[in-house]
Amino acid sequence: MLEKTTRMNYLYDFYQSLLTPKQRSYMALYYLEDNSLGEIAEEYNISRQAVYDNIKRTEQMLEQYEEKLLLFQKFQERQQLINQLKGTLLTNPSKEELLTFIESLEKLD
Repeated sequence: MLEKTTRMNYLYDFYQSLLTPKQRSYMALYYLEDNSLGEIAEEYNISRQAVYDNIKRTEQMLEQYEEKLLLFQKFQERQQLINQLKGTLLTNPSKEELLTFIESLEKLD
């Protein structure tokens, strides 16, 4: 569950501007502020089921955005390359190794 929450938080960060204000609010309350469905339903004076349905639809939308735009995937790849680059720098790298990492980073964009 923690892995899903972390993924949704990242997807929300990348794609929140593509969501409606209500979708942003529900997702922020549920994932960022850790409110329960009941707490969100009470705040908006709607049923728990309505909140649940909205959150599930929004999760699907975020996954579809990621499937098409790959912002989170590229972010993860970039972070992995940066970590490898840092590790290589600590072990007296050759210019060729550094150039390979830089070229890999450039390909991501």
